[in-house]
Amino acid sequence: MKTRLTKLATIGAVLSVSLSALMQAAPAHAQEWPAKPVRWVVPFPPGGAMDAIARALGDKAGKALGQAFVIENKPGAGGNIGADLVARAPGDGYTMMITSIGMATNKYLYKQLSYDPVKDFAPVMLVAVVPNVLVTNATQPNVKNISDVIAAAKAQPGKLTYASAGTGTSIHLAGEMFASMAKVDMMHVPYKGSGPAVTDLLGGQVNYMFDSITSAKPHIESGKLRALGVTTAKRSSTLPNVPTIAQAGLPGYEVSPWFAVFMPASTPKPIITKLNAALRDAMKDPDIKKKFESIGAEAIGSTPEALATHLNTEVARWGKLIAERKITAN
Repeated sequence: MKTRLTKLATIGAVLSVSLSALMQAAPAHAQEWPAKPVRWVVPFPPGGAMDAIARALGDKAGKALGQAFVIENKPGAGGNIGADLVARAPGDGYTMMITSIGMATNKYLYKQLSYDPVKDFAPVMLVAVVPNVLVTNATQPNVKNISDVIAAAKAQPGKLTYASAGTGTSIHLAGEMFASMAKVDMMHVPYKGSGPAVTDLLGGQVNYMFDSITSAKPHIESGKLRALGVTTAKRSSTLPNVPTIAQAGLPGYEVSPWFAVFMPASTPKPIITKLNAALRDAMKDPDIKKKFESIGAEAIGSTPEALATHLNTEVARWGKLIAERKITAN
């Protein structure tokens, strides 16, 4: 009897020690996300609208979640370098990306893509739309509206030029969509970034540009550029007196450059849900609203499901145009 009691006591002591060890170890495995800083990849250079949005939202969301969101700019190849990095990252919730329309277009623009924009990513949130605006040098006397542009292009096939920040950018594709729908022949002149393109537009070396409202607005307000129409389906709150291109002479035209957040495809759903909620809460902050207004961004703040639907729609839409216009970025 004594031996049996001794054995039971020994077993009880072992169980007690094991249970204690499990209780001590549990917090390490059950820590709620995020337990360390989150890497936020921006696949374009610092200083642009996308970078500004990531830094502003990351600061607010990071403070709310108790961990820093560390911005890493990984520019190159139309966003493909940064996207490839995120696609290959572990789905542990500590790598995310903000990107743009390239998620829908790059699979058609580049012959060899190292990732699948749909299968390799988990949608988090459609953040905002930043309209493009068709602008021309204000010294051009006979170009006052969209109808004037179309008439001039039809009168001079292949002669009128439009600048872009590079082949395959939303600025370029807005021009391709315009030419396709208006049935005109205009010459695309790609630049390495919006800055040098705007410089040549101001200097009269090119005729038009479907520039981002962020970079075009100061020149519109100074009177150096004339705004003819915004590319989105509705007017921009930043330039409320400028009609949409559809309103001004090309019915049905609409190009809405968007920014969205993604994580690696294997990221657990609860982390996606929690990040989405944190970002949506951050977008309600007055400072964030002011930042969005300053760059002409129209806030959206969608659910992950809505972003997934939007991406599929955009992939189909742009794939058709890119094939029709025979556009390649290689």
